[in-house]
Amino acid sequence: MRFLHTADWHIGRTLAGFNLAEDQQAVFDRLVATAKAEQVDAIVIAGDLYDRALANEDAVTMVNAMLTKLNRELGYPVLAISGNHDSAVRLNTGREWFAGTQLYLNTQLAQAFTPVTLGDTQFFLLPYFEPIAARQYFNDDSLTNLNLAMPRVVAAMQALFDPAKRHVLVAHFFAAGSEHSDSETLVNVGGLDAVAVSDLAPFDYVALGHLHNRHALQATKVQYAGSLLKFSVSEANQEKGVYIVDTETLTRKFVALAPRRELIHRTASYAELTAPDQPDRDAFTAVTLTDTEAIPNVMAALREAFPYLISLDRAHGVTGATATAKQVRHLSPQELLAQFYHDVTGAELTAEQQAWADAALAAAKEDD
Repeated sequence: MRFLHTADWHIGRTLAGFNLAEDQQAVFDRLVATAKAEQVDAIVIAGDLYDRALANEDAVTMVNAMLTKLNRELGYPVLAISGNHDSAVRLNTGREWFAGTQLYLNTQLAQAFTPVTLGDTQFFLLPYFEPIAARQYFNDDSLTNLNLAMPRVVAAMQALFDPAKRHVLVAHFFAAGSEHSDSETLVNVGGLDAVAVSDLAPFDYVALGHLHNRHALQATKVQYAGSLLKFSVSEANQEKGVYIVDTETLTRKFVALAPRRELIHRTASYAELTAPDQPDRDAFTAVTLTDTEAIPNVMAALREAFPYLISLDRAHGVTGATATAKQVRHLSPQELLAQFYHDVTGAELTAEQQAWADAALAAAKEDD
């Protein structure tokens, strides 16, 4: 059989204050088109459907619509797990009903020991779990972290293997040897909760979520799908997409999914960046300025050139005096705040911080 491996949708996420709902819908539509073109038999989602445990109403509506599209409208079996960003309790609601349409959604450790068999493959759906869940399930107080718990988990699953089937693990954790990017929430400290790749050896394929870089781990049978969108500047040069896995040949193929709006990182001078006819003007843009002098109101000026500016820093810091007293007298309160923030931190206000400042100023004016 062939299945599509995806993960880390993070529905409900924003990027420097910009709403990503349209971008997430667009890349989901491309995922659907890929599933059809590749004639897959099932969809695997390895955790973090939502960006936060208390997802807002719009995010819940979007995830529900996406799962309905895949499972009810298109008829794909969907095998999904909760990640560290998801609320296991909320995702678990209605789980018993979902199985009737082959929407398999595991949110608790105990559920992982009931494999789902589709075609020639047994799928073991292991949601993100804390070590205490393993201690309680196995009644073993020695399982104090994830890398101690996983050999017990894998052994229990291996005891359920049908020797006539392929065996696929769907999971959400940090595997030893992989690397983080800036947009991920760490679930390990000092590597203590990293799962050794060797512990996963009994499986024919391990479909992982959690790390947003699909190249974070180089292993023959273990693969991160990566996120569907770029969520930080550190991911600017990464290619995002999904994997198509063939269980008969045990091969996998990456299919890139183009985003609705790219995320780019520009390093240049202020003069270069504010020149007319900038390329990629509508991309989410992170800027590193090569100038060393202070530039009054730089953020506002750069937003004129790049409406979707997400961050601004300096390649070589700032030297010389900041704005003169005469210049300061002509700055608006928002401009003064931006200048002060830059002088203190060396960074620029993000779009979200600017929005908070605008709201606070408006509230202060109403109180007057």
